[in-house]
Amino acid sequence: MTKTQLTLEDIVQKTNQNGESWAVNHAQRLLALIQDIGKDLAFDGNILALAAYLHDWGAFPLYQEKGVEHALRSRQVVEIEILPYLNLSLPSMQILLEAIELHDYRDLRQPQSYEALLLREADMLEFLGVIGMARDFARGPRNVETCYKRILERRAVIQGRFTLPRAQGIAQVRLEHMGQCLKWLEEEGFGNL
Repeated sequence: MTKTQLTLEDIVQKTNQNGESWAVNHAQRLLALIQDIGKDLAFDGNILALAAYLHDWGAFPLYQEKGVEHALRSRQVVEIEILPYLNLSLPSMQILLEAIELHDYRDLRQPQSYEALLLREADMLEFLGVIGMARDFARGPRNVETCYKRILERRAVIQGRFTLPRAQGIAQVRLEHMGQCLKWLEEEGFGNL
């Protein structure tokens, strides 16, 4: 009996079913960023599309595992539940798993493939600017001060970590937008935080 092969469309559908609507929207924004910041690089667009939709599965309630970081958990889930159903070569599988496992900005290991580097830098860009702030406030809790402090902490860790020139340029613009928004928040009552 042959295994049914999964397509990218199947992965998008499963991401929407198993996760929440934010995951598909996040992946689509990442793919747009990857096209921009990766213009001068040779990368496998299929692998990156798969990685964009699969990289956060370990954060979905269905797959979360207490004490296991979401990027590693995403890799575990993909390795067991998805890879056997993808028509990929062994090197492509390894690149996909690397991109998923190393996507988190807190992971300081150096990516070996352009795919892993592009996914990480696009994902870091998603935490900056107005979209990054909106994501943080949407995540909750319903406490502006808590979200504000988390935004400041994440910004401090991420800025200066970009290695790709186009990502550095986008980061600079997003940091300026973020700075202005944070200034407005402070002016409206959070100046003493």
